Amino acid sequence: MCRFSFLLAICLMAAVGMCRAEETPAPTAEESLGKSHQGSATDDEVVARDEERIKLDGLNVAQVKELRDQSEKHAFEAEVGRMMKLIINSLYRNKEIFLRELISNSSDALDKIRFLSLTEKSQLDSNPETTIRIKADKENHVLHITDTGIGMTKKDLVNNLGTIAKSGTSEFVAKMGENQDASQSDLIGQFGVGFYSAFLVADTVIVTSKNNDDEQYIWESNAGEFSVSKDPRGNTLGRGTCVSLYLKEEAYDFVEQDTLKTLITKYSQFINFPIYLWTSTTIEVEEAIEEDDEAPATESDDEGSVAESKESEPKTEKVEKTVWDWEKMNASKPLWTRSPKDVSKEEYTEFYKSFTKDKEAPGAQMHFVAEGEVSFRSVLFIPKDAPKDYDSSSRDPVSHNIKLYVRRVFITDELTDLMPKYLEFIRGIVDSDDLPLNVSRENLQQHKLLKVIRKKLVRKALDMIKKIPADQFIHFFKQFGQSLKVGIIDDHSNRTRLAKLLRFHSSNGSDMVSLTDYQERMQEKQEYIYFMAAASVEEAKTSPFVEQLLKKGFEVLYLIDPIDEYTLQQVAEFDGKKFQNVAKDGLVIGENSDNKKQRVEALTTQFKPLVTFLEKTALKDQVEKVVVSQRLHGSPCALVANQWGWSGNMDRIMRAQGVHRQTRESHMFEQKKIFEINPYHPLIKTLLTNVEEDATSTRTQDLAVVLYETAVLRSGFTVPDTVSFASRIERMLRVSAGVAEDAQVEEPVDDVEDEVEEEEEVAAEEEPVEEEPVEEPEAETESKDEL
Repeated sequence: MCRFSFLLAICLMAAVGMCRAEETPAPTAEESLGKSHQGSATDDEVVARDEERIKLDGLNVAQVKELRDQSEKHAFEAEVGRMMKLIINSLYRNKEIFLRELISNSSDALDKIRFLSLTEKSQLDSNPETTIRIKADKENHVLHITDTGIGMTKKDLVNNLGTIAKSGTSEFVAKMGENQDASQSDLIGQFGVGFYSAFLVADTVIVTSKNNDDEQYIWESNAGEFSVSKDPRGNTLGRGTCVSLYLKEEAYDFVEQDTLKTLITKYSQFINFPIYLWTSTTIEVEEAIEEDDEAPATESDDEGSVAESKESEPKTEKVEKTVWDWEKMNASKPLWTRSPKDVSKEEYTEFYKSFTKDKEAPGAQMHFVAEGEVSFRSVLFIPKDAPKDYDSSSRDPVSHNIKLYVRRVFITDELTDLMPKYLEFIRGIVDSDDLPLNVSRENLQQHKLLKVIRKKLVRKALDMIKKIPADQFIHFFKQFGQSLKVGIIDDHSNRTRLAKLLRFHSSNGSDMVSLTDYQERMQEKQEYIYFMAAASVEEAKTSPFVEQLLKKGFEVLYLIDPIDEYTLQQVAEFDGKKFQNVAKDGLVIGENSDNKKQRVEALTTQFKPLVTFLEKTALKDQVEKVVVSQRLHGSPCALVANQWGWSGNMDRIMRAQGVHRQTRESHMFEQKKIFEINPYHPLIKTLLTNVEEDATSTRTQDLAVVLYETAVLRSGFTVPDTVSFASRIERMLRVSAGVAEDAQVEEPVDDVEDEVEEEEEVAAEEEPVEEEPVEEPEAETESKDEL
């Protein structure tokens, strides 16, 4: 009976459950999906969670929700919405610049209230402080930027943050629709919409603002629409604006203390108004240790009285505590905004070290204010020593040494056009109020003002180099002289200024000299500045090309840097004096008098048989021509390049650079040279005699060719056939040593004995070997029978 009652109860419960199921309608597919955790990210549960995430100081979740319900809803205009999408998805390459833009806006608001207070001091009564404060809520991923600037009224919030007034937005959007390529950024220079960069890192932006002429209002937007409502908390700011960014998940790093410090220092360290960051520091403090309950009484009363008489010393221990406080982030002052006469050398040095991180003081500095078509302030520095990777091809092609600011706000240090490549070692700051900026302030337009700034910077930089004291200039030139030589090649407009800064070794002494010094020491009626290019000073001194010049007292510049010869080829003249490469044709030494011309003509006639023999027979197809030399003194001959050919030094450099025969310069290697002979040298006179006696003899032929090949080597070129050259040298050595030309090389004795032994062994192997008769062994059967 009990079992039957139990089964009956179970059946009744099942029936009741089925009835209730029929009364409750089944959820639709859409409702089921909306309530699911795996459903759409925009369902009502997600919205509810988002509302809970939005918190304002002094308001709970319910109050925030009520505030939203009662707020005035506004929709962005269609074109503004499209602009917002462009800003968020296209215009800004680097998301971190949002902080720079918001700080710059705060600085502008502070400037406005400061200007108003000049005529109406009561404007600052609501809040006398003029600061920017940044606070990160790491737990809720919210970043607050608060300023005590002029603030915004309700109308300002709607007009300034809800629309882009007078910006030509429609025209811009139309252009963007026609040009969907990388050139979009060129069309962006007419819109100051830096505030909207906040949506790069935030899903929701809340702006709380209080103006002296209105009550405190709250502006809120999720980049789709915005709302404006009166702040139920009343006046909490006093005056100013607080921008609260509710960060996206990928932007959580922007609430990290170190990240904020880095960005503020990078972009806004020279803002006029103090910037404070809410930071934490860990300190050690001593805290008293809580003692246990009182100890039991001592055995003797005497001991108890002594203990009571002594004052008990509290026990302490060191513990770490986290302390939060406002830290000023822009303690550095913009030195370039001051007058140069008010800045000391120590201040320049300290400023240079702070922004370049260089341990050494600068080698030189230039502080100036440029006015005219464009106005800007600048301070430039030259490092004392070149960086270790200065000549390395692996270093960053962008130097980052010139930092561009606009109204003390850092814009970029990646402008390759602001300073030419050859002056990239110069470090400095340029601050201008006249530059047009694009929306993101990341890239300047290709504007003519930028070219004007570049021109003035180069002039000032060259003036700074020119003013380096003489006792320090040689050190500077050893560090950065090669860059100036590159400038002569690249910068045509400043070629004359750069030429005055060059320094070269000279035959006048061991010190490097300038072209101005050389010109002051030139002989009377000297028309050319002579130079000799070689691998070293010693090689240049002993070159056959400078023998006659040095004998007659002419100064010769020694060019030992691989780029030197090419550099001077770009300079036509210096202060009216042309340059002459003494290793090339056309060298004129001194004045061409009539007596000199007659003497040269007489020598040419005298040595005409030798010249003809060399051109037509001995050196046929190897030289362009043979002439009697005026540049040689101790050397018998030399090989000279024509005016447009490569000298021996240039030939060596080009071969070292791997210029192959397939390149367009390959014909320069095969270009024929001019063979100059010294009519006063005994070897040349002897060769002339041999030619006149017997021009067909082998000895005469070898002497002529060997003289040519030694001239090739002494002139810096390469002998094409080294084997033939060595054979001719050997024949001439035989003659000079009295060894017959057909004398054979004797074989060593050991080698002869080895050859005889090898021959005997071979002969022995080839002789037939006689076979010896083999005795047959006795039959074993007989021995067995005997046994």
